[in-house]
Amino acid sequence: MRIAPLLGMYGVVMVERSDLERYRIASLGKGLQVLRRVAAAPSGVTMADLVADTDIPSATLFRIVATLELEGYLTRTDSGLFRPALSNLELGFASLRASGLVGVAGDAVSELSRRTGETANLGVLQRDRVLYLVRVRNTDLVTAHITVGSTLPATSTSMGKLLLAQLTDPELEELLDANSFATNGPNAVTGLAALMPQLNLIRERGWALQNEEVARGLRSVAAPVRDASGDVVAAVNVAVPAADHSIEWVTTDLLTEVLRTAGRISSLLGYSED
Repeated sequence: MRIAPLLGMYGVVMVERSDLERYRIASLGKGLQVLRRVAAAPSGVTMADLVADTDIPSATLFRIVATLELEGYLTRTDSGLFRPALSNLELGFASLRASGLVGVAGDAVSELSRRTGETANLGVLQRDRVLYLVRVRNTDLVTAHITVGSTLPATSTSMGKLLLAQLTDPELEELLDANSFATNGPNAVTGLAALMPQLNLIRERGWALQNEEVARGLRSVAAPVRDASGDVVAAVNVAVPAADHSIEWVTTDLLTEVLRTAGRISSLLGYSED
């Protein structure tokens, strides 16, 4: 028997989970249904899509969408497409913090930055972008504007590509569209067909390189963080100025440090290669 706490008139009341349905707020459930539908379509959905794909009456659906947009959970493009907005990232980030990943990884990432003298990061995949959860920055780095909570296109970042490589080809085709490849780096690929050879190589060797793809003058190398089940749940990288560090050094000396840190965090999360 599972018991859930509910806040009653005279304090916390313990209720059996089998009875929770009695306390469901229908309108909130419909709002969450809309959020899940929008989140499942990275390229965005129209109001007509939502009408067709949910069992919510049109008038109710319009009010729900308007409320979610006003509260910052949906954003609307000029063409009328609805997409998840930044408030969803904030909730996701809070959830990840609560899960212990940030607490477990923070010291290890800081130590990686100290050992290398460079900027070290920990990130997770948020749809077609990589979300920065931990960042210890060297002031000389090109992407100085990136902070904890920032996102970058997964298709052109070392952490993002490493995490995308964990997905199947059908999942990638569903997730990525033309907007997923918007970046400023001179070496960035512009479509899935060009990205696939990189992802296949990442799957083969277990780490990812970014060479002036996300921004001119920036290189980085990333390694996977695994949980107790062996699943890749995050990535660690170190980013350096391309003018100061060769690809050879990045993929040998620097990679060794990044792999060591990723392995340490994975061990703290319960992963074992045995």
